[in-house]
Amino acid sequence: MFTSQSKLVICFLSVKPANFYYSLERETALQGESSPEATVKRILFVVALFGVLSLIWACYPAAEVGYSNPQESTNQWLIEFRPSETKLQLTMRYRRQRDTGFSYNNTGFGVTLDQLAGLTREQVLSSTGTNVRFQLKRDSGTFNFEGWFKEGNGSGHFTFSPNSAFAAELAKQGFGRPNDEQLLTLAMTDTGFAFLNELKAQGYDTSTLDQLIRMANHGVRLEYLQGLKSLGYSVKTTELVVRMKDHGVSLNFIRELSGLGYAELTPEELIRTRDHGVTARFINEFIAAGYTRSTLNDWIRLRDHGVSTSFINELKALGYERLPLEELVRMKDHGVSASFIKELKELGYSNVAIEQLVRLKDHGVSASYIRRMKEKGYDVSLDEYVRLRDRGEREE
Repeated sequence: MFTSQSKLVICFLSVKPANFYYSLERETALQGESSPEATVKRILFVVALFGVLSLIWACYPAAEVGYSNPQESTNQWLIEFRPSETKLQLTMRYRRQRDTGFSYNNTGFGVTLDQLAGLTREQVLSSTGTNVRFQLKRDSGTFNFEGWFKEGNGSGHFTFSPNSAFAAELAKQGFGRPNDEQLLTLAMTDTGFAFLNELKAQGYDTSTLDQLIRMANHGVRLEYLQGLKSLGYSVKTTELVVRMKDHGVSLNFIRELSGLGYAELTPEELIRTRDHGVTARFINEFIAAGYTRSTLNDWIRLRDHGVSTSFINELKALGYERLPLEELVRMKDHGVSASFIKELKELGYSNVAIEQLVRLKDHGVSASYIRRMKEKGYDVSLDEYVRLRDRGEREE
């Protein structure tokens, strides 16, 4: 059995409480003195105090993952439970040793109460509080918890007991034999026999332990594999399914696009669409604004150029309704904003053609420029203001 790497530190504090408190009182008295002797005593006191605090700090062991009984572990767990919810939210905080030092981990996921062997609803909802001990069993090992619960909130410490039989089975299947750290990762993500069977059934190319760990670390779960299959996707490659997960291609994202008629997209198309921020909500906002369904490339172009329904609504308020998508893109590209149009309108230039607005913006003719030219006696057409600007006639 793998044992905890944390060492038990026994500290003997040589400073007696009475002497320590006497020193504090003495220091307080010394604060009123200004002699060199008092100054030296104060410095010696501070040095001694830091020494005591350093010794106390050293008495606390580091919180590394424990692989023995729960009493020896300082890894923490937290659970929040609401009677109206079907799952408890379990959070585990722990430290793991690496070749370059330590990494700190905070892992959270939902579990049902019946998955936590030894924990009852009555204990979880206890109004007075109660001590608890329970387990979460996974194929790759078992988490042992102990702590306290009161009114749906619990906390305490945990250890992990690796399952050597699971490690042997992975080796037998050709993945290689995982160490205890890798078994912990697989347990945290519930990567077990069902996951392995699903990979095999769908024909994935996953054949090494590193690939399994990579999928686990990147959030590829059994439900995701099964969901992709139910939606008609046969990804089959470890790297591609990891990329889909990394880029935020969720099952709900795929379903919502399919509901809008964008079905049977390739994994690469899904990744590209998600990367550019085009979602079902984004598309629905344009449809609600009166635009017809377009291609994904069109929606991506709109998103990339900053065209939003808020921009459309601002233009509508200024009298520009149902502009073609291409004109919206052009306006955005040339910096023709709603405020630019509004300022011109305040000077009496209403319903200026989009082409003219773009021309004015390109040539640097703004409302402030026109206002200053008028003050200098130039009361001319917009085209003439453009020519004035091109000739170098400045506002100053």
